[in-house]
Amino acid sequence: MPDINYLAVVTAAVSSFLLGGLWYSKLLFEKVWVREANVNPQDGHGPIVFGVSFLFSLAAAAAFAMWLGSEPPLNIAVHKGFYVGIGFVATSFGINYQFAQNSFKMWLIDAGYHTLQFALFGLILGLWH
Repeated sequence: MPDINYLAVVTAAVSSFLLGGLWYSKLLFEKVWVREANVNPQDGHGPIVFGVSFLFSLAAAAAFAMWLGSEPPLNIAVHKGFYVGIGFVATSFGINYQFAQNSFKMWLIDAGYHTLQFALFGLILGLWH
């Protein structure tokens, strides 16, 4: 196992939850995303959805930290986060969204969230040595 800062990894995973809470809130993209996803916001999500989502965020943050290595320079970590978000995650979503016939607006919202998520991972891991 590479030498990574586990507290920074957990913090990065928590940060993605905070970002998601804001990103998909009424302040930003909830109205558009709900319409594009054709879901009822009144249905909400149970604790299992949030628990499993946190585990996915934790796994993503840990894998990203392992790939970055210990003590990555801040600018490199943030840039790599941005490139992973847009170059791997967003483009992979794009393929799936095409076949699922999801809207371009929904892709922009979800791809934007994950791009910022990985840039935020890079910021936290790059600052926390």
